[in-house]
Amino acid sequence: MVGGVKLDRVLVYGLGRSGRGAARFLAREGLRAEWLDARPTPEDLALMQELGWAQGDVTRPYGTVVAAPGVPIDHPDLTALRAAGAEVIGEVALAARRRPGLPMVGVTGTAGKGSTTVLVAHLLRACGLNAREGGNIDPPLLDVVDTAQVAVVELSSFQLERVPGVRLPVAVITNLGVDHIDRHGTVGAYHAAKLNITAAQEAGDVLIVPADLTVPTRARLQPFTPARLALADGTPVLDAAALPEGIHPANAAAALLAAEALLRHLGRPVDAAVLASALGTAAPVKGRFETVARVGGVRFIEDSIATRTLAVQAALERATPPVAWLVGGRDKGADLAPLREAAAGRVRQVIAFGEDGEALARGLGLPYRAVPGATGDESMDRAVQAGLDALEGAGTVLLAPIGTSFDQFRDYRERGDSFRRAAQALAARSGGHG
Repeated sequence: MVGGVKLDRVLVYGLGRSGRGAARFLAREGLRAEWLDARPTPEDLALMQELGWAQGDVTRPYGTVVAAPGVPIDHPDLTALRAAGAEVIGEVALAARRRPGLPMVGVTGTAGKGSTTVLVAHLLRACGLNAREGGNIDPPLLDVVDTAQVAVVELSSFQLERVPGVRLPVAVITNLGVDHIDRHGTVGAYHAAKLNITAAQEAGDVLIVPADLTVPTRARLQPFTPARLALADGTPVLDAAALPEGIHPANAAAALLAAEALLRHLGRPVDAAVLASALGTAAPVKGRFETVARVGGVRFIEDSIATRTLAVQAALERATPPVAWLVGGRDKGADLAPLREAAAGRVRQVIAFGEDGEALARGLGLPYRAVPGATGDESMDRAVQAGLDALEGAGTVLLAPIGTSFDQFRDYRERGDSFRRAAQALAARSGGHG
């Protein structure tokens, strides 16, 4: 046993971004492992060949299985491996055990966790720490642990299923809503996975949560509210109105308290003026409520990742009305009732695109126009034009699609890039600006 991990026989189960990160890390540690993946990509196979690792077999005994988050924790192979004596962990547990001296801030939630993760790292860098973000957000956590003084880790519910014993001095829950029921089965199981972020915390640790959320924990609870950007003792830092466009006040409030808690954990000074300056210069994560073009008084805002009800609701509430709301993709069963309420009096027209766009629009009960398209780019071109046509020169064309991207695009990034290209091309033709 080395660094708390049994290394007599290791299996990396599931490659992709996370699994490749784990493989590269183990190789840098001078360790060998076997691998298994049901559908390895050419990139996966090239790395395994470069490392000289053999393909594994679930009938063999392993001490540790490093499972990628995309593999359900109750997958039959993982169940069989556990039954044979293997411990199943993920990249975060591997990092925590092999780098026990590296402080980590964990961030989870149904919406806003990626933006909050990036913002925490930005604030800590402004305070003189070499903070690196990773985990569910690019890059994989194990790619940054050897270059960071502090790791700020975005944690999905899938990752939090495989973090046994990981104690975080500072953890953040941005919110808890409904998501991934297809994977977890029930809302209760989904929330239980999220709450694993605090399972190993102790009295000396800090858990930052929304003021209206009750969470069982041994850590010290530190509530936040978007109306107040202040330190834990109430010292004001910045007025929410001074935040840059695209920075959500709730994410800023949570990130501010997380940065303060980590600084105090390390015994470093907390300077409200430095934190205020950093908040004032923060940049939104690409593709998360980002203005990508303007035509006259119309802004085009890309929020392609907004497929969760809470994220879509937040986008609708922040967009300047009247709104032409682009809705579409593949329906994953989002709760539409809160979205109907958020859209009331703000959305002029829903522009429906993709596989389930029209069905989603009908479910919302709002005026809509459906646009066809044989390809994703064709659909997006028509949706963006329809959005501009609906607004009569002022308002917001908002891509907050509710549906997943897998009907016409590789992922939400590709869908966002398609919207960005279409909006900027329209702006160029119209004499606007990107």
